[in-house]
Amino acid sequence: MTDDTHTIRCGGLAATIKAQGAEMCSLASDAGIEFVWQAGAAWPRHAPLLFPIVGRLANDELRHRGRTYRMTQHGFARDSRFAWMERGESRCILVLEDSETTRALYPFAFRLTATYALDESGLDLSLVVANTGKEMLPASLGGHPAFNWPLQPGLAKESYALSFANAEPSPVRRLDGGLLRPATEPSPVQGSVLPLSESLFVDDAIIFDRIASTSVRYAAEQGASTGPWLKMSWRGFRELGVWSKPSGAPFLCIEPWRGYASPAGFDGEFTDKAGLMHIAPGTEEQLSFRVEVGSS
Repeated sequence: MTDDTHTIRCGGLAATIKAQGAEMCSLASDAGIEFVWQAGAAWPRHAPLLFPIVGRLANDELRHRGRTYRMTQHGFARDSRFAWMERGESRCILVLEDSETTRALYPFAFRLTATYALDESGLDLSLVVANTGKEMLPASLGGHPAFNWPLQPGLAKESYALSFANAEPSPVRRLDGGLLRPATEPSPVQGSVLPLSESLFVDDAIIFDRIASTSVRYAAEQGASTGPWLKMSWRGFRELGVWSKPSGAPFLCIEPWRGYASPAGFDGEFTDKAGLMHIAPGTEEQLSFRVEVGSS
């Protein structure tokens, strides 16, 4: 254990969390299965937290009360060092609060608390955004965990699928230059199953902004009856992003979101942006997701 990282353990699982970004950088079993992408050359991150925005703003600019602030894609939390509040055997808690540095980018008072808790079958992440200021707090929050794809070395990526808890017939959204396209597209989900292929991501992330499910299973479904699998479930999040790079990158991101990129053409007051939480002074929003893992 160092001041930069902390590893929690329970049963046959271990997870390592970094103070930088409060980012999970490993979720592994005693059987030697690593579920989390190890930040290779294709993408230098593991599982960043997205706050106070998800996606991009037009021109990377946040407008509030006549002033313009620079706010780059997915916000600053992923590049900020969180403070350790608890470092236990199977749980750790990290906190990020507003500072002179954050207020130069985002003129609001907040406290973001991330609690990681490991049990014998998986990892829970609880995220609490508290408004510690005197005006309404507009914010988005998201997870961006990247998992190895394939989970089992040597298995074809196309043998994997996402199986949603419910059918997902609603149209999806796609991005153009990082901003939300005006038009929707037909859902690529076949009933409740999304067969995975690199070609799905030629137009960047698939954004389910009318997701019917609150869980999804990621596993090899076609011709592979055994092997590692994971199930992600979420509470409080209203959208889901699924992303990889179409150039052969061996990871898949399954991303619970509360918010999304600015619609193309929107360049107004930040508080008017669609998808935001509006948290009253002295109150908070709690969101969470769970990653259950196994091999069968």
